[in-house]
Amino acid sequence: MHKKGVLIDTSFLIRLLATDDALYKNANEYFKYCLNQKITMWISTIAIAEFTVKGNVDDLPIINFKVLPFNYQEAKRAGELARIIFDKRKNNEIKLKDRAIIPNDVKLFAQADVSKNIEYYLSSDEESFKIYNILKDETDINFHFISLKTPIIESILLEESTENHTLASKGIFKLNNKNRYC
Repeated sequence: MHKKGVLIDTSFLIRLLATDDALYKNANEYFKYCLNQKITMWISTIAIAEFTVKGNVDDLPIINFKVLPFNYQEAKRAGELARIIFDKRKNNEIKLKDRAIIPNDVKLFAQADVSKNIEYYLSSDEESFKIYNILKDETDINFHFISLKTPIIESILLEESTENHTLASKGIFKLNNKNRYC
């Protein structure tokens, strides 16, 4: 069975490296789960650019990610998605915090939406989640948003298998048909 990947955003990267952050534990558990289950973690060049505003890219465990460049098809889709959000904002149909990141959010969403290899988008950004829900109501979106605030044991990322849920609740993840503590 082929497992589709997860696109991680900048907020995930920040939490993964900040051991004193309230969401560090969740970020670390998602990270380890994806590694152990061989779920590809994609990192966009857009997220790398955002991260390097305040962080050092050399601090990232980049070897564990596949880098996803922003391409022509994704740019077209990003424009379509951004139009929906900006029109709703202009017509006062939605209230979002004033920020310049919205175009980056929709670019990342477009990458997840267009890619045949990505099924999930992992983020702790609540404003990004609002944007996702608006887009989901207005157009077909081909990926699921997972909030980093949701512990892995409650996540749709876990397979439907009861055994996997039971093992994960004990901090055990299957790796090559062997149990391994993380």
